Amino acid sequence: MAERQEQAAPDAVLTRIGQVVMLHHGGDREEARSRFLDLWAEIGEDGDPLHRCTLAHYLADTQDDPGDELAWDLRALSAAEELAGGHAGGDPASVQGFFPSLHLNLAADYVKLGRAEAARSHLRSARSAADCLAHDGYGDGVRSAISRLALRLDEDGDPGGEGWSPPRQR
Repeated sequence: MAERQEQAAPDAVLTRIGQVVMLHHGGDREEARSRFLDLWAEIGEDGDPLHRCTLAHYLADTQDDPGDELAWDLRALSAAEELAGGHAGGDPASVQGFFPSLHLNLAADYVKLGRAEAARSHLRSARSAADCLAHDGYGDGVRSAISRLALRLDEDGDPGGEGWSPPRQR
């Protein structure tokens, strides 16, 4: 998600978020979480919704507790909805591609928390929102992850079982 956003609206905050994402992907989860939280303190609850959405989306990945991960993913969705509503001066059409991934991540969070119906609800939202995605690597990856999670939920009739975690999409 950050790569696409940087192409559309390069700015220092998105660049800093991207640098911390690389740190996290390099394996330093604790340091990434610390730096993300420092950025969150700078941006604040009322900061630019694009920054809040992007940062919360990635901050969720650094959480150890599934409830904390859910809280950050909900913040990301809320900021994206703010952008889509045009309340922040953003272009509502430019954020439509965020929703499939955001809902997929929420579905995965609810799986981890054993809340199958909430997971299915967000999975339906992800599937519906995925219509706007291009047929490229990103769009195909998100659609594939949606399908895998749907199969997993249908196969077991349970939200995934202990230790199972669907891949997070960007």
